[in-house]
Amino acid sequence: MSNKPRLLVLTGPQGSGNHLFSKIFAQHPSVYGWRMQTYWEGHHYEPFAKEWQMPSCLYEFEWQKHEYIFTSISCPYARNQEYHIPKYEEFLKISSYYADVKVAIIGRDKNILELQEKRVRQQRTYDQFIEQLDILEKYNPTYLSHELYNLYGNRYLQSISKLLDFPIAVQDPSQDANRKYVVQVDTQDLDLEVNKAVQES
Repeated sequence: MSNKPRLLVLTGPQGSGNHLFSKIFAQHPSVYGWRMQTYWEGHHYEPFAKEWQMPSCLYEFEWQKHEYIFTSISCPYARNQEYHIPKYEEFLKISSYYADVKVAIIGRDKNILELQEKRVRQQRTYDQFIEQLDILEKYNPTYLSHELYNLYGNRYLQSISKLLDFPIAVQDPSQDANRKYVVQVDTQDLDLEVNKAVQES
């Protein structure tokens, strides 16, 4: 058993649930992480914002003061009104000297993600994150799902807490950020076939 603290690095495309999962992981009392003071905050308030800009600052962090550490970064992220790709390779390499690093990658329905990114940033940006996966795959990441959390709530959180070996506080999953993107479809080509199969079964 390692004496190092456990560092969970959460990342994913802009709009995939970074703030949602940051609240989920950082609210546990034993976790040092991003405890937002309002419903939503910019990433410049994230405790490791400076370290994501200059990973060499990680050498100065007081690692041994914490058992569980959490950081979150979206890709791309905004700083000084410009978009930047996180310095994953340098950040993860330095962190690994001091902590047992676990990477979690969040995802969301691709169509909803594209609509969200175009609404907020006027362009699809998730491709820029996908280009970074070769770096992140070196750390055997765990993939997390916005949709599974919306569907299964705390049962899903209990599952990923065991999977990541990282504490998670009980949450209220009543807020569904996907609902505004979902529009009822009147009919679909396979509806008649499905209904026919039900009748014949």
